[in-house]
Amino acid sequence: MPILTWSPSRLVDFEKCKFYAHLKHDRRIPEPDRPLPEGKTEHANDRGSRIHNEAELYVRGDGPMPREAIKFEDHFAKLRDLYEAGQVSLEGEWGMDKDWMPIGFSDPKVWLRLKLDAFVHLSPTEGVAIDFKTGKRWGNEIKHGEQLQLYQLISFLRFPDLQTITTELWYTDIDELSSMRFTRAQGLRFIANYER
Repeated sequence: MPILTWSPSRLVDFEKCKFYAHLKHDRRIPEPDRPLPEGKTEHANDRGSRIHNEAELYVRGDGPMPREAIKFEDHFAKLRDLYEAGQVSLEGEWGMDKDWMPIGFSDPKVWLRLKLDAFVHLSPTEGVAIDFKTGKRWGNEIKHGEQLQLYQLISFLRFPDLQTITTELWYTDIDELSSMRFTRAQGLRFIANYER
């Protein structure tokens, strides 16, 4: 029951339960509907997707600032300015083959799929990879740290001129920003970990 293509979310599912990952990603069996928690109007995943979509529209200049991300209004406004200047790509769909070479997201030979909320080209040699997070931070530090490591690694591989990358997690619900900075030499060391 091989899973031939992976992503950070598939890896989490696989580490949680191999059979669950097989049913979800290989057999594509949908999860049953779940009742909403008391006092909630939407599930956490649906809420997160909605806020991500609204934030993207705001940065593109096509919608209002999401009310749930208002604590990050200054950050999103700066991101919108950089987007207008042509320095930001949004909702990047990045694919890599088994040799860690960039490839189309839907290419039949794709081995890794990664969706990045925003990538900022500060200069030809410096970039920022940003992921918007809703919900809690505590209890997710390891998973989120590994996600940042993967973002920086793929960024260095996709953009050979980059020498420095800052990765950022914007925790919009709790008004916290977590960041890590990597040099090219530091960042490329993570290939072996992900191959394992």
